[in-house]
Amino acid sequence: MNAPATIAFDERSARQVLLLRAYETADPPDAAWTAEDRDWATRVARASLPDDAPPARFIAERARHAMQRLAPRETGVRAALAAHFVGRAWVLVAMLCGFAIGLAIDHIGAAQRINLLAPPVWALVAWNLLVYLALIAAPLRGRDSGRFRRWLRASWQPKGGRWGRHATLARFALDWTRAAAPLDGARAALVLHLGSAALALGVVCSLYVRGLVLDYLAGWESTFLGADAVHALLATLLAPAAAVTGIPVPDTAALAAMQIGPAQPAQASAAPWIHLYAATLGLFVIGPRLLLAGLARLQAWRLQRRLPLPAGDAWFSQWLQTRKGLTGTVWLLPHAAPASAATALALQAALDALGPGRARLQAAAPVPYGDEADPAHTTPPPETAAVLVLVDLASTPEEEVHGRLLETLATSAHAAQRILLVDEAGYRQRLGDAPAPLDARRQAWQAFAAAHGTPLLALDLRADVPTLQAALQQALQA
Repeated sequence: MNAPATIAFDERSARQVLLLRAYETADPPDAAWTAEDRDWATRVARASLPDDAPPARFIAERARHAMQRLAPRETGVRAALAAHFVGRAWVLVAMLCGFAIGLAIDHIGAAQRINLLAPPVWALVAWNLLVYLALIAAPLRGRDSGRFRRWLRASWQPKGGRWGRHATLARFALDWTRAAAPLDGARAALVLHLGSAALALGVVCSLYVRGLVLDYLAGWESTFLGADAVHALLATLLAPAAAVTGIPVPDTAALAAMQIGPAQPAQASAAPWIHLYAATLGLFVIGPRLLLAGLARLQAWRLQRRLPLPAGDAWFSQWLQTRKGLTGTVWLLPHAAPASAATALALQAALDALGPGRARLQAAAPVPYGDEADPAHTTPPPETAAVLVLVDLASTPEEEVHGRLLETLATSAHAAQRILLVDEAGYRQRLGDAPAPLDARRQAWQAFAAAHGTPLLALDLRADVPTLQAALQQALQA
């Protein structure tokens, strides 16, 4: 019954679970959350769920009820629960800002001419290609892809600095920052991709709006390049746009005539070039960015509904085992001598610590010596989840006695998990904790239990409840 590496919750439940975890693992304990509160949340969660509800749902339900008590007491808890990603606002701001910047940066010039070798389109395309390469390389490097994205996602996370004087909430803020990093990263990617697409769209709109009201002419000028080189360069860069629009790049002779010089101003119409540049932006910037934005939105949507939390620590293990714990009856079957009231109370307390209200201890009459195969003494009740076969460490394991009892229980019509419970209390009291005889007798029982494939629980039943709980849990999971 090993705990899973992660457990998935929806975003709100994950926030509540981490808040409750921070309060229940606070050291020293936080006065805002008491043992009585802990028991109340557990009882209410159990009462509100069916018995077959999965452990993750039990943990989430328990945290949800816990917030009903914590939120009125703690302002920070209310603030943490109220914090959320304002998606539409961030997306709208990013797209408006990107579109405005796109309109502003496309300054064609006072001479109303387009230099074919130096429009802002190429800088925009080159920047986006670098971004795509960075996104591809980011998983290989094992790092996030950009400081700005990290700053953006951090801007809507709870800040530990706000609660620096409140150690519990500061702990939650740190835990949430780590757990929500994939979700916030997807949201930051969505905002940035839509903003970049809007910026390119702004450039395209600027080209067409200015070309609509002004007569723009196209040409090129270069100190180092001739018409052949310019034709080869533009034909290569604009090949995808030419294929989509059906507008060919002029040949070398036509481009030579478009060269701008001191005595030769631009004379060719810029209309076909505007179409080619707009198509280039659509193919290399707007389209890919919208696709990436869609993927980021899909990832964010999925993580909103199933955000994995690391579940390998003691707190998660405790509540997972509580929910997975035994239900029904734990049958205490003593051999040769009845179980004392103190022993029964100690075992019930240990079972309650594993899962309050889940398993009920039922002590049976002792099996008389020689009647180990008698069904009247060895048949568990129908609802039995586990049988604790109680023997005294002072006795020695006998195959024809104790072995017969274990085999009879294994073949019972109501077969249940068997645990050999060896009480060391009387033997310790008689020997005064002499280590050699105790170890020798314990090893004999260990070998006997191993031969019968039965978990062994050998301890002093006068031990404190946490010790007994840990030992019982280990035996139940064996």
